[in-house]
Amino acid sequence: MVAVSARREITEWHDAKTEVAERIIAEIEKGTVPWKREWNPEKCTGPQAPFNPVTKRSYRGINVLILGMSFLAFQSADPRWLTFLQAKEKGWRVKKGERSTTIFFTKDLNVKDDDAEDGERTIRLLKQYPVFHASQIEGIPPYVPPTTDQAPWTRPEAVQIIMQNSGVIFRSGGERAFYSPAGDFIQLPPDVAFPRQEYWAATAVHEINHSTGHPTRMNRDLSGAFGSESYACEEARVEMAAAFVCNTLGLPTDFTNHAAYIATWLKKLKAEKYELFRCAADAQRIADWTLAYHPECAAQSQPHRPDRQSEPTPREPLII
Repeated sequence: MVAVSARREITEWHDAKTEVAERIIAEIEKGTVPWKREWNPEKCTGPQAPFNPVTKRSYRGINVLILGMSFLAFQSADPRWLTFLQAKEKGWRVKKGERSTTIFFTKDLNVKDDDAEDGERTIRLLKQYPVFHASQIEGIPPYVPPTTDQAPWTRPEAVQIIMQNSGVIFRSGGERAFYSPAGDFIQLPPDVAFPRQEYWAATAVHEINHSTGHPTRMNRDLSGAFGSESYACEEARVEMAAAFVCNTLGLPTDFTNHAAYIATWLKKLKAEKYELFRCAADAQRIADWTLAYHPECAAQSQPHRPDRQSEPTPREPLII
């Protein structure tokens, strides 16, 4: 019975992850990078990272990407998502005819394995979960973004704090923004090269994310040559992580992307549908590391504090 249940859950998981991957592939082929959206400073009055208003917990990894693709959140500038039962328990009601959005959480499942010592082994499955956006729910109070006192990581100086605590050397000048693994430094064009200060900050976030791959930090492979698969995978993870970080800090996500990686990464994504989930999980770990350089953000989310010797313990994907 357990084996039959496991096979059914694996089939459901395979179909669901394939559907999500194909949606992302379709968006990319249309020329849209799904985790990036045009930034409107008049609507962006606070952090835009999706969260559950009942549990107060932020959605993570692949769920950030899925919920971020929804036009509902961008139309309303409201990042709240919750389940049907959570709304009901609060005395709110999902509007008639509204369709849910499928997100994922992990579940450990024991399956038979004759090669295992006790005849069983534990596998981790992705399970589906339907949620609704706040705009689909009647009775829910209007969204009030946190003030900068409540979320000090949304203040203009937040990125400077992250830069200072990162331990990376920053240099200003030239026309290119890049991270040098060999020298462990970040080069940024001068402020005047950016249309708004927020775009300078978003670019700095992108390069700080790259710097987390240094051997003294997360120790990723940064040796990939321009145009290689490893280069494409690193860029995809760092850009996705930059969107996660910028959503938390209230910064734009429509920064200039390194478009050369897209074609190569798209080939890998088509060949390995689970690559999307691996990429989102890796991007979340990179984002966690970068955000932990902001003391008040680190205290709020309580991730492992980064140092120059050890990798943070990854937090598990949210289970509602």
